[in-house]
Amino acid sequence: MDPSTSAPDAYSPEFLTAVERVLANEGGYSSNPADPGGATNFGISARSHPGLAVAALTRDAAVEIYWREWWLRYGFADLPAAAAAKTFDLAVNMGAENAIRCLQRAIRACGLPLPEDGVIGPATAAEAARADPAVLMAALRSELAAHYRLVAAKSNQNDRDHDNKFLKGWLIRAYR
Repeated sequence: MDPSTSAPDAYSPEFLTAVERVLANEGGYSSNPADPGGATNFGISARSHPGLAVAALTRDAAVEIYWREWWLRYGFADLPAAAAAKTFDLAVNMGAENAIRCLQRAIRACGLPLPEDGVIGPATAAEAARADPAVLMAALRSELAAHYRLVAAKSNQNDRDHDNKFLKGWLIRAYR
């Protein structure tokens, strides 16, 4: 299916469940000067979409962007539903490559061999499907939280307060 022509009625049930999680976590319009993402609406940033009137973005338009630019582009549909929803949600916050690397580390923590390349390819999809779902989700939550802790710890002294302001929320999102 060509992602640029997919119609709203083509949304999979797994995507609809996952995007609801993203929209609940991202909320509506925000323009927090301390947020490196800048102005966002439903998690869609003005920085990533120059020329888009982010403040006026509708929920339906945000869902369409997530379908094309995230779900289809990065291959979340190839993962088991729970892992797909969790990885997709955190990808919106930390970047797709970071979230997928956390997933790949979680798969390895389940005892399954997998290189870490930040891409959902056939090997990542197959090993995610082989993993025990409960163990994979526990390992994934742990890897995501570890990523956020490293981001906060690596900040230089001037930015440390900035990242610590967000760390509590990031950890809640990782473990939820």
